[in-house]
Amino acid sequence: MQRSAMRELAFKLIYGIEIQKEIEEDTLELFFENNNIIEEETQDYLKEIKEGIAEHKEEINELISHNLKENWSFNRVSKINLSLIKIAIFEMLYLDLPYKIAINEVVELAKKYADDQAPVFINGILASVVKEKRLDGDTDES
Repeated sequence: MQRSAMRELAFKLIYGIEIQKEIEEDTLELFFENNNIIEEETQDYLKEIKEGIAEHKEEINELISHNLKENWSFNRVSKINLSLIKIAIFEMLYLDLPYKIAINEVVELAKKYADDQAPVFINGILASVVKEKRLDGDTDES
């Protein structure tokens, strides 16, 4: 399965978790079964995304909150947008996926699943995270 297709499944998984709030122990296995996911590589990727976002939840949420515009609160961000942003941040920071790829992939998913303003909104948040975390290779301290 292509990485883009795996990322789309990751979005569906994380979005489901965002909606449910409480994660059952068998959530992942049910997701695999309901989506007919049998490839080990895909299962491993989805486990890594789910567990990684959960493990780094506080840092990821803080990065999102910190990079929202002044008139926005974390709770105002749609679950779709939050799910996509969390996936991109996790992939950029913890899987060392190049930021341009991570951002492009979730922006494309936003075009498919979110409202018309979502791609610009998500791109803006993630660009701010890239700048804050200096993922663009800029090490100038000035």
